[in-house]
Amino acid sequence: MKIMKRPNILLTGTPGVGKTTLGKELAERTGLTYINIGDLAQEGQLFDGFDDDYQCPVLDEDRVVDELENKMANGGVIVDYHGCDFFPERWGYTGKKLQDNVQCEIFQTIYEEAMEAYKEDIVHQLPSNKPEDLESNMERIVEWMEQWIKNNN
Repeated sequence: MKIMKRPNILLTGTPGVGKTTLGKELAERTGLTYINIGDLAQEGQLFDGFDDDYQCPVLDEDRVVDELENKMANGGVIVDYHGCDFFPERWGYTGKKLQDNVQCEIFQTIYEEAMEAYKEDIVHQLPSNKPEDLESNMERIVEWMEQWIKNNN
């Protein structure tokens, strides 16, 4: 079993909250590798059909996990995805998909899913309501990462 020298970071949230901007800036500042699941799926054609209700391709979760496994084994990866579990992916949200994502934000569904899926002490909910939040969130994540490295190396 490999020992990770740096943590992996999963950035989740509904579309438009700034995950991509934060992830790319964080990768630049820390030297971690940034992976956007939508881009990864599109590049590798990691789909398993098309969802007619949502009008979007459906991720092949097993293939995505297989693709990520080696990339994340040593740590140091930032993964950008709109949930902590795999849902149909869409580039450009409209109609029912957009409504469902807004409801997820209102009802904190994504946060609750993360709390159920991971240890409580590694799930952090950060505000993303105004431009200044980007810098403060980045600083907090860098601090957490530095503490993780101290505790695990």
